[in-house]
Amino acid sequence: MLKIYNSLSREKQTFTPIEAGKVRMYVCGMTVYDFCHLGHARVMVVFDMVSRWFRTSNYDVTYVRNITDIDDKIIKRANENGESIGALTQRFIDFMDEDSAKLGIIRPDIEPRATTYIDDMITMISTLIEKGHAYLASNGDVFYSVRSFANYGKLSGKSLDDLRAGERVEVDTHKKDVMDFVLWKAAKPNEPNWPSPWGNGRPGWHIECSAMSASLLSAHFDIHGGGQDLQFPHHENEIAQSEAAHNCKMANYWMHNGFVRVDDEKMSKSLGNFFTIREVLKKYDAEVVRFFILRAHYRSPLNYSDMHLDDAKASLTRLYTALRGREVSTNIIDWNHPQAARFKEAMDDDFNTPEAMAVLFDLANEVNKTGAVKTATLLKNLGGVVGLLQRDADAFLQGEIISISSSITEGADISVGHIETLSIDDETDVSLLYARDMETIDQLIDLRIEAKKAKNFVEADRIRKELADSGIILEDTPQGTTWRRT
Repeated sequence: MLKIYNSLSREKQTFTPIEAGKVRMYVCGMTVYDFCHLGHARVMVVFDMVSRWFRTSNYDVTYVRNITDIDDKIIKRANENGESIGALTQRFIDFMDEDSAKLGIIRPDIEPRATTYIDDMITMISTLIEKGHAYLASNGDVFYSVRSFANYGKLSGKSLDDLRAGERVEVDTHKKDVMDFVLWKAAKPNEPNWPSPWGNGRPGWHIECSAMSASLLSAHFDIHGGGQDLQFPHHENEIAQSEAAHNCKMANYWMHNGFVRVDDEKMSKSLGNFFTIREVLKKYDAEVVRFFILRAHYRSPLNYSDMHLDDAKASLTRLYTALRGREVSTNIIDWNHPQAARFKEAMDDDFNTPEAMAVLFDLANEVNKTGAVKTATLLKNLGGVVGLLQRDADAFLQGEIISISSSITEGADISVGHIETLSIDDETDVSLLYARDMETIDQLIDLRIEAKKAKNFVEADRIRKELADSGIILEDTPQGTTWRRT
């Protein structure tokens, strides 16, 4: 039976859906004013993995991940750029979609934008005011009265008195309590605003997820997820709003993925040690990044460094090398197979991907020893469950677009010259470049074979070495010579 660590109960619990055979899951998404970074990548990959496993387990999944397209940071950036908020947010939504597609992420079933649910937010705020959980301040803002909700702090384990003691009380505040948070912000000059019973304005950040999850999944749904940094105050505030408005539990299970760290230090823009997905993908294959994220348990810290990415690349190369030259097909997985059963047991244990990855490596070792096609097929199909190993093995092992600067003619003195990564723009025909360079490497391999037949082993070794120096590793097998990039 599938067990999930519930941040609310602070223990693993057997997953029991509200409606048999169905899973309704809401995950807090991105605020779209800049490129997505590795922390965003982890959220996207983790909950993509969770959604995939539920579907593999024959659940009917409704996966919602929102987009925050109105926010103080968005307004500030649009003003700095001298562009409309719509133009700014759409551009970074497009960038986000491009990045997530490269990481092998299946689009959520629903991706609501905050600005399209303003009416739902206004309705919810009105309900909270009517029930005595919110109030209109003298400056036109509407605040949530935190002390009106008896269970505030149950997700984070924080008490209001402790929180208040640690806060600097504002000298000039319109709040009744320093811990109260804004639900509706009164309109300011040169800011977007919408009409409401309290005057023109725009919603606060916390209310959007409460309103959208209730509208799309109902007031009570199965799973709410997001990064660990959102547990307090965002998710705590969501619970307070939603449960006060609807008089029912918001979500049965709360899931939070761990922080991304850079060389053992928390990744942060303020520290200047954060990396965008695009920066990382300039250096590493996107599937390597996905594998790197999944190799760690989703709740544990993820330590980013070139060394760890290099290790992930080498590990994924091992898996693809085992699949190389195997005529495998995509079939239904026999979950009674001992290794498949072990994989399932790992995934059912709070999505234990490190143990699931260990199963893949054991299968790869078996393939390397026996060459069994059935084992290779199981390896590929189990990898597919978590979005890995679905490319042609050669496409991964040889996949970097390269250019060999040499002119090779039959019988000429062979000189590889050098191999360098190409700078590719939108006008480049990548397929032609790749085909050309594949042909060049194949020519060199053929010439090396001819040198070996002529017992000119010095020449054969020279070709191998020059290719190796350029990042191309030759592998001689009973079936012939293949190559891969380092």
